[in-house]
Amino acid sequence: MSAYITSTGAFLPGPPIGNEEMEDILGYVDGKASRLKARILKANGIRTRHYAIDRHQRTLHSNLDMAVAAAKRCLEASPVRVPSIGMLSCATTQGDMVIPGFGSMVQAGLGIPAVELMTAHGICSSSVMAVKTAVNALRVGEHRCALVVVSELASRLFKRTRYEAAGGQAAMDFNSEFLRWMLSDGAGAWLLEGAPRGRCLRVDWIRSFSHADAFPVCMSIGTATGKEDSRTWQDYPTYAEAEAAGALLIRQDVRLLEQMVKLGVDGALRLIDDGVLVMNSIDHFLCHYSSHHFRGKIADMLEMCGASIPQERWFTNLYTRGNTGAASILIMLDEFLRERRPGAGERILCMVPESGRFNTAYMQLSVCEG
Repeated sequence: MSAYITSTGAFLPGPPIGNEEMEDILGYVDGKASRLKARILKANGIRTRHYAIDRHQRTLHSNLDMAVAAAKRCLEASPVRVPSIGMLSCATTQGDMVIPGFGSMVQAGLGIPAVELMTAHGICSSSVMAVKTAVNALRVGEHRCALVVVSELASRLFKRTRYEAAGGQAAMDFNSEFLRWMLSDGAGAWLLEGAPRGRCLRVDWIRSFSHADAFPVCMSIGTATGKEDSRTWQDYPTYAEAEAAGALLIRQDVRLLEQMVKLGVDGALRLIDDGVLVMNSIDHFLCHYSSHHFRGKIADMLEMCGASIPQERWFTNLYTRGNTGAASILIMLDEFLRERRPGAGERILCMVPESGRFNTAYMQLSVCEG
């Protein structure tokens, strides 16, 4: 049994937001412009992105709204109807509610009856976990079709009031401000079926390698320091005290980020050694690198190892769509298929590094005709 991606869809809220507009929407902390913004934007190379909040930091689209919108666009392009979906596999970094699971909310939003449900919790690579769960269900014959929906709403974390509640500019450092200029909002959806339909993508294989046993936390929300041995936000007497201590700010330990490139390339080399990945057979490379800063490093390291992929085979929409976390690879593939229209037999390699505690996922797709 095989699994095929037969339709894709994406939703990006509002108009594209340029670099000069970002702080007008997220807000000026303590009424002052950021001293780090220009430096971080220069490194990440992102020119525009989308936000689900407005200039008054009011939410215009919930995470659920975006997920449902992406799923509906995906299904509109397919003859498969909602009642025929056997499995719904979802992922997000954080849903609109702490509980219940995000998948339950998406199911209700789409009105899918009696579906098998899964919610993957994590950061960027949770999307590939959701895809693999759906693929495995199809391969063992449990279902004929499955819907994968991944959505991210990061902008609510970056409102000026979040930082001001934790002490404002006086309490901010590079690690707590870094992601404010990196992450944005959006959702993607893929429909998978057990048989090919029209021009579609066969899922050849999916692999991932986690290194949480060897590295400390790199990206987190929940402690005032970002370290796992600190008090978590639930250990404070009140949530207000946790917020004031900075335990609800999203943090990135930027000193550890360089490890992500090395680990990602190491994983690819391991797949080559195992005979799973044949680099010279790859026609297109979709890599969810979070910043332009990492693109050259990934390319250089692959070339040093004799496993390079020519730059003309790379595809990314990072610079115009932004870094939408777990949803990035779904949104990227949707845009790639519309822009590039790959031919039958061509192979696509997807790579999704995650900096939460260093997990990298890899997926190979082949274009085929049903």
